[in-house]
Amino acid sequence: MKNTSTRLVFEYWDSLRGERAAPERGEIEPGALRHALADTFVLENEPIGPVFRLAGTRLCALLGHELRGRAFTALWPDVESQGDMRRLTQTVMDETAGAVAGLAGETRTGAPIYLELLLLPLRYRGRTHARMLGALSAATAPEWLGLDTLDSMRMISLRMLWPSATHRPQAAPPMRHSPPRFMVLPGGRA
Repeated sequence: MKNTSTRLVFEYWDSLRGERAAPERGEIEPGALRHALADTFVLENEPIGPVFRLAGTRLCALLGHELRGRAFTALWPDVESQGDMRRLTQTVMDETAGAVAGLAGETRTGAPIYLELLLLPLRYRGRTHARMLGALSAATAPEWLGLDTLDSMRMISLRMLWPSATHRPQAAPPMRHSPPRFMVLPGGRA
């Protein structure tokens, strides 16, 4: 995670969950996220897909409108990207794993922006597949914030964040019949 907001949200979520796969929604204290609150959101899982329940002020300013009640997938302009986001949110809930994605965006006037998206599962009144905590932020507040709005985004990188080794699927270690060798390649200073 590169952005301060995403790191703060993840560290807070991770400390709340302890040994559990995900913390309860009721445990989230907005004051504990005060330095990242403007970039933070909560999604509620509805039959149509995830919907914004809450969204921070900087996030709403970035997109140019209030997000509460809007579909999360509507942030992406094309049907294929919407399907990718729907599958990603479903994976976060099914696997009780977080996800961090790098996004490339463009404003209405054509200014480029790079964002980081964080999605983390939450339980709600004991139910899984109910809510998600997230953050969407730029490394620094763009100079056009409040004057221009984000028009399009596309995912350029994705990494799953497995909460702990007990919840992570274990891959078999690679078979090695001889110790690894050290190799020097020519190059460098002449």
